[in-house]
Amino acid sequence: MKKILMVLTAAVIIASCSAPAATDDETTKRQQLQGYKQELLALEQKIDGLEKELALTEVDEVVRVKVVELQNEIFEHFIEVTGKVEAEQDVNVSPEMAGVIMEVFVTEGQTVTKGEVLAKLSSEILERTIDELVVQQELAITNFERQKNLWDQNIGSEMQFLQAKNSKESLEKRIASLNSQIEMANIKSPVSGVVDVVYQKKGHIGSPQVPFAKVINISKIKVYADVSEFYLTKIETGDKVELFFPALNRELKAPIYQIGNTIDPNNRTFRVRINLNNSDNMIKPNLQSIIKLRDYLNKEAIVVPSLYIKEDFNGNYTYVVENNSGKKVAKKVYVRTGVTNNNITEIVEGLSAGMQIISEGFNQVSDGTVLQF
Repeated sequence: MKKILMVLTAAVIIASCSAPAATDDETTKRQQLQGYKQELLALEQKIDGLEKELALTEVDEVVRVKVVELQNEIFEHFIEVTGKVEAEQDVNVSPEMAGVIMEVFVTEGQTVTKGEVLAKLSSEILERTIDELVVQQELAITNFERQKNLWDQNIGSEMQFLQAKNSKESLEKRIASLNSQIEMANIKSPVSGVVDVVYQKKGHIGSPQVPFAKVINISKIKVYADVSEFYLTKIETGDKVELFFPALNRELKAPIYQIGNTIDPNNRTFRVRINLNNSDNMIKPNLQSIIKLRDYLNKEAIVVPSLYIKEDFNGNYTYVVENNSGKKVAKKVYVRTGVTNNNITEIVEGLSAGMQIISEGFNQVSDGTVLQF
């Protein structure tokens, strides 16, 4: 108002100074000045009237928003690591002795049981040796029985009886040993599963140092993951984890079966193991997997979407609803944040359950803005 008056007054003075004098008579000048004053008074009255009208119609700016009421809720934080899938039983089967492979009884993809014969090595020399020893054994048995009869009648010497007995038992043990070696010529599966690979064929030389076949059982699998030592105190045996297999688009949950007892000095990690049932055999060894492990839990947390939190020179803040003389207005509240997970942030100070936080329209409000919702 004062600025307007000053401008109008200046305009009148300038006009009065610049107006050409119609006459040098003083009376004429006074009449002109009186006319200007009357015009100024009329303008002032018009300005006052307009200002009063505007004051009657002026209202506070109202912003339409949406709000949500804060509640205590469970908040978790997860880390993701890459897992390595291994079969519970994955065995390279080798013969227990050296020899030519005479027969192969299995093919790749064939299901076998524990103890089933996969192939047979040549044992002809051993069998001939046993035949020779059997003949000697028959003679030794006959000799022993005669010496025993004589000894029972107190005829003959004890030494003759013991020699006959020793000869018989020695041959029996040699034959048993050779039979064991013949049994070792059979290459048997140590586990039940599927023959994944057959490395050798009929006619090859089998050896304990050379695997004959791979037998694998993936009905049960184990998943290993390397976790940073930073999380050593935050992960425990039995904690539930989520496993995702991108190639299968499959997600599973299982407990941690084992936590390693050593730290790898090369990458400062420890190993965790998760056991899984794989009844459909779809999860294969070395299949890529992503494991989510929970490293933080707060059962009564105040959390808000990270988008609601803004920052200025004084710190992080957000807007809540406050009652002010019967009106709902926006209030700027500074907060202290905690852990963030998946674009959700924990608020450890500044907000409490029951408060209403502005969820939509917070970009259009400032401290004290009147709200409508």
